[in-house]
Amino acid sequence: MAKASDKEIGITVEKNTPSPLFRDIGVDFFFREAQVAGMNCFPSRTGEPFRGPKTLALRMTQVLWPGSSGTTTRCSRSPDDDRRGEASRMRRFFGRTAQDAAMLADRAGTLAHPLEAPEDLDPLLDRIGDAACVLLGEASHGTSEYYAWRARISERLIQEKDFSFIAVEGDWPDCYEVNRYVKGYRGSGESAREALCAFERWPTWMWANEEISSLVEWLRRRNDGLPEEKKVSFYGLDVYSLWDSLEEVIEYLERVDPDALPAARRAYRCFEPYGQDAQEYARATAFVPTSCEDEVVGMLSELSRRIPEYRDDPEARFDAEQNALVARDAEAYYRAMVRGGASSWNVRDRHMAETLERLMRHHGPGAKAIVWEHNTHISDARFTDMADFGMVNVGQLVRERRGDEDVVLVGFGSHRGGVIAATEWGAPMQHMQVPPAREGSWEDILYRAGEEDKLLVFTSPEEEDGFFEPREHRAIGVIYDPAHERYGNYVPTVLPRRYDAFLYLDETRALHPLHVRPREDGEPPETFPSGE
Repeated sequence: MAKASDKEIGITVEKNTPSPLFRDIGVDFFFREAQVAGMNCFPSRTGEPFRGPKTLALRMTQVLWPGSSGTTTRCSRSPDDDRRGEASRMRRFFGRTAQDAAMLADRAGTLAHPLEAPEDLDPLLDRIGDAACVLLGEASHGTSEYYAWRARISERLIQEKDFSFIAVEGDWPDCYEVNRYVKGYRGSGESAREALCAFERWPTWMWANEEISSLVEWLRRRNDGLPEEKKVSFYGLDVYSLWDSLEEVIEYLERVDPDALPAARRAYRCFEPYGQDAQEYARATAFVPTSCEDEVVGMLSELSRRIPEYRDDPEARFDAEQNALVARDAEAYYRAMVRGGASSWNVRDRHMAETLERLMRHHGPGAKAIVWEHNTHISDARFTDMADFGMVNVGQLVRERRGDEDVVLVGFGSHRGGVIAATEWGAPMQHMQVPPAREGSWEDILYRAGEEDKLLVFTSPEEEDGFFEPREHRAIGVIYDPAHERYGNYVPTVLPRRYDAFLYLDETRALHPLHVRPREDGEPPETFPSGE
């Protein structure tokens, strides 16, 4: 790790750093030390300064290029930077004392409900009440208990409160194959495992895992014998499937309306020179004033104009139009990521929030949605440091649109355990150990309150005194290195405002991928990524 000096430091990021296809926290450990010392980091490709204890890392991730020989980041001291003021600011976010933590742990213990069995979720379901949107988070993309408890919550919401669909942080085309299976459509496969084989893009383990397979089979059993309008659906909210979505639109029009194909084929041809490489397209738009924006907008406009005339299955029409919307927003996302800053993050989260609203309209009056995404998406960004840098997220956008009473945001966290992740973008999955939470963090507070799983439901501000100062909250993405936890992986958070409820799981296990068994030693298996 490079050391900050009074003059200048250089940090070299090795090859295959996290891709600009930003999912969550990736390389913040490279920059935390320099920032704490009052340094400003300038990525050599853009010259734009990045500042701030956490979002510096989020923004930097978006300008690093995968597969290259390396990207050098130069950091130099800003002449008007007050080191003492910066240190004070960092202490405000990260410097809680052990005494403070102990006092807050006592308070947390009085607010917590035990969490052992599905019936222990009763206080959460009472809090949900008649809300139409319940957003369920996770503190990593590879922890078994996060998936298992979200499944238990989802099953109860479907059975007891008649929720309409589950929408996840996954690609629309892949998730739609799962949707076809849970509804029993012809040719949708013989099992959940077969349907989940659609998830071939890295990181496959996020949705192709045993925990999701069990939920999908439960949904299929629950839907069997029900009329179409009563069947629970399964959808993807994400924006990454540019080429898959273009192909889906073309295939649909070939069946339904060949006269509308020219606009779709123009859009597809526009992207052909980039060989289905999103980074290559992004680089091209950065250095040459050209893009495929007009083509994808034209395709969407033509399809939207014609689609009311089609008389095929309404779900198939919705699928086609959604794929066209994904293509439009994916193109905007890839152009935005080369500019750095918050723009590409915001394009992605606004797309996911708008897709959720489209799904609510599609399911009609009385529709109710369950969302599964990372904490960084389903929480309210206004109660983290993301807001300082102009970033918004799904939880914030849905709260603003629907109001607090119609939306419940549920966060997750754990003290220690296991996780499936990778050391760099596109690398083989590994089973990693998550160390005990950093002292003074929210996870540490809840651990001190008692070494058992617990549920917190935030209802009465006067009862939550002491919870309203920002405190570190762990966030693990698909890219993770436990050895670097002291540099990053924590987000300053006002817990009772970022979430409406929080599930604390003391010790967790890694989830169970379907595609391949991860190696404990970090070496890629010979059959990766397609072996069983």
